[in-house]
Amino acid sequence: MIPYYVSLLIMTLLGSIASLFLKKASGSSSLVAMLKNINLYIGGFLYLSSALLNIWVLKVLDYSVVLPLTSLTYIWTMVLSYFILREKITLKKIGGVCLILIGAIMISIA
Repeated sequence: MIPYYVSLLIMTLLGSIASLFLKKASGSSSLVAMLKNINLYIGGFLYLSSALLNIWVLKVLDYSVVLPLTSLTYIWTMVLSYFILREKITLKKIGGVCLILIGAIMISIA
């Protein structure tokens, strides 16, 4: 079972990294420029990879476990936005992420 949970963590990380690339692509000056932006395609590929990994994990783990644990994406997103995009992390954001983590852990061990 451990490989599936590791795969689930990787899946959530891929989803967050995909969002980061799409955020970078969104800075394009026009639609045509965005379609030429490699970040759009990297983000799309990572989302597709994450979705395929999700399907594979769902073959083994219960949906009631997998879906709540996908909320770990929010944690990865906050960390990546802080270190890469230099976004401000407030106490509210940290508190919210802590609550998400507590909920995900409670559901996964139930």
